Amino acid sequence: MSLLEVFARPAPTTPVKTPAKRTPPRLLQVVRTEFLSDAMRRITLSGEDLIGFPQDRNGAHIKVFLPRPEQRKPVLPTLGQNGPVWPAAHLRPITRTYSVRRYCAEKNELDIDFVLHGVDSPASGWAVNAVPGDFLGVAGPGGPDPLLSPAKQHIIAGDLTALPAICALLESLPISAAGHAVIEIDHENFRQEVINPTQIQLQWVLRNPKLSAEQNTLLQAVKEAQLPFPEGTLSAFVAGENGSVLAVRDYLRSTYGLHKKNLYAIPYWHRDQDEETYHQERHRIMDQEY
Repeated sequence: MSLLEVFARPAPTTPVKTPAKRTPPRLLQVVRTEFLSDAMRRITLSGEDLIGFPQDRNGAHIKVFLPRPEQRKPVLPTLGQNGPVWPAAHLRPITRTYSVRRYCAEKNELDIDFVLHGVDSPASGWAVNAVPGDFLGVAGPGGPDPLLSPAKQHIIAGDLTALPAICALLESLPISAAGHAVIEIDHENFRQEVINPTQIQLQWVLRNPKLSAEQNTLLQAVKEAQLPFPEGTLSAFVAGENGSVLAVRDYLRSTYGLHKKNLYAIPYWHRDQDEETYHQERHRIMDQEY
């Protein structure tokens, strides 16, 4: 997903898609915070720039622009004729990819759930210390629309980084939706409340660090899931750590014949690599056809 994608509003839901109108990044402020578990904190943002944010994109990707350590607010890129125009290097904001947890148009509030993994990480460190009045830039939403292709049955799988998108998906699906959802966590105290009005079975699994990337905990849970096959159509959403996502993706392709049109598999991060190091590999994986 490119910055050009996340700067774009989704095309209107009409029979003929028209080109999406690009919108510049929005400068928002924290209005409140909430710890959802020992490992996740919800940051609620608002501001005049948020007015007009799409109401039907919960779970979609967004870019967040963090202020540099010496800044109170980030210096955001602007939109030029050929795409984003960035400020000078010493002013350029720290950029990360997150998910829309929820947008409420009535309150003009945007919820973003941050995984907490120490204060040395730019985004986690910002989220740990965030207080009302702090500034954050947001661009998007982007990514495929919808995140989960329409079907009667679904496989949803991911780790803690995918939990905001998974929660948004479960809340948006019809009550009749069936299938299996797996959430991988590292500790029991990382569990949090999940609203699931569907018929999809929700399973929490503890990651076994002794397993290889090819035989990871998430994959084992998906293999063992009691799914209502073979009746009905199937689609899948898989997100999280690179090795786990690729292993589950390849299993779903070979076992159920899923392809990119009904299988959205997106690696959010790579174990032992920071976002800058992993950036190129991540986009190469995202561009693969299957």
